[in-house]
Amino acid sequence: MGKYFGTDGFRGEANVVLNVEHAYKVGRFLGWYYGKEKKAKIVIGKDTRRSSYMFEYSLVAGLTASGADVYLLHVTTTPSVSYVVRTEDFDCGIMISASHNPFYDNGIKIINQFGQKLEAEVEEQIEAYIDGKVEEIPFAVRENIGRTVDYAVGRNRYIGMLISTATRSFKNYKVGLDCSNGSASAIAKNVFDALGAKTYVIHNEPDGTNINKDCGSTHIEALQAFVKENQLDVGFAYDGDADRCFAVDENGNVVDGDLILYVCGKFMKAQGELNNNTIVTTVMSNLGLYKALDKIGISYEKTAVGDKYVYENMLANDHCLGGEQSGHIIFSKYAATGDGILTSLRIMEAMTEQKATLASLVSEVKILPQKLVNIRVKDKKTVNEDKDVQAAVSYVENELQEDGRILVRESGTEPLIRVMVEAATEELCDSYTNHVIKVIKEKGYEA
Repeated sequence: MGKYFGTDGFRGEANVVLNVEHAYKVGRFLGWYYGKEKKAKIVIGKDTRRSSYMFEYSLVAGLTASGADVYLLHVTTTPSVSYVVRTEDFDCGIMISASHNPFYDNGIKIINQFGQKLEAEVEEQIEAYIDGKVEEIPFAVRENIGRTVDYAVGRNRYIGMLISTATRSFKNYKVGLDCSNGSASAIAKNVFDALGAKTYVIHNEPDGTNINKDCGSTHIEALQAFVKENQLDVGFAYDGDADRCFAVDENGNVVDGDLILYVCGKFMKAQGELNNNTIVTTVMSNLGLYKALDKIGISYEKTAVGDKYVYENMLANDHCLGGEQSGHIIFSKYAATGDGILTSLRIMEAMTEQKATLASLVSEVKILPQKLVNIRVKDKKTVNEDKDVQAAVSYVENELQEDGRILVRESGTEPLIRVMVEAATEELCDSYTNHVIKVIKEKGYEA
């Protein structure tokens, strides 16, 4: 990770960690970088945060000042930006979003011409420019100054692509959608309505400050209650920029990314569509998923946490399905990044084709109890390298043996250490996470 860019772009509290000058300079650099030999074409989308408009205008000012033409998708999802960049003649795309973070945070995600997250070496160059370590970039003048173009048509083409992925009507299904008062509010209901579902929607009235607030994939309990109260067949919850999805079955039970990978992987295998008979996961996936995949003869690979690393593995090895427990699921036939709405459509495809409920499709997976504790620290690297913390982790590993596991890692976007334990019981999970957290606190690392 760099000084500003983490695993998911440049993110932080708006005008505190990430400010308008940063955004302007990111625009200045990208407009120049992609416009060295021709006029650059860059597309921008944003989520529903109040500060997203501010950052949009700052980026546009920087980009056009460097000579780039800017195409505005307005409020849209991260995967739609990736789709538009990948399928049309754009040099790169920018998504203004802090994903599942609270409204006062924001972020700048840069997507390359292939629809993937920007290369680390280019991010390093942007950081050097922000810090004044390289020569100033010349301003464009006269006819070389860039322009802005309303490009809502790009979002509409993305919606058309989503609808085209379905092979069956959803007319017999009652579907609940939790749009998190975010980007999905502009797209998801239209897609499900077009496919014939009886669509029930909550949290689709963004006001700039209610994105992710007690709703969406990070507060799934709202959708659980909604599905049960309305006797729906299934529910889907998205995060702020709709690149992740959690599902809720007809009984109100949560179906997370691991269970989604199982349902879709098994279905794709039966359809002859699972390349290399392999699913790509991250180290955070539950042991229960791996045991279930072993039983049905599906192989798997593990990467570092982050859909960026999942996709890199998929691309390098020609795998077509991968994702994270957190709900970032990638179907490489259709997308180069996690796509929450697409994921919900693929789950619907598995249900309709097999004439099965979601509860029945996940019933074969026995997820181990898991506890994840986030502790805010002063310095993530120092904590991870501390011998006493390492000894505490080793103790837990020795206690668990083959009956569970512990994972301690740094957050890629926040000053947090994440301590995750899987064990046979919730009591053991509590005991072992508390053992490690206690050492971190006793050493004075808590912020």
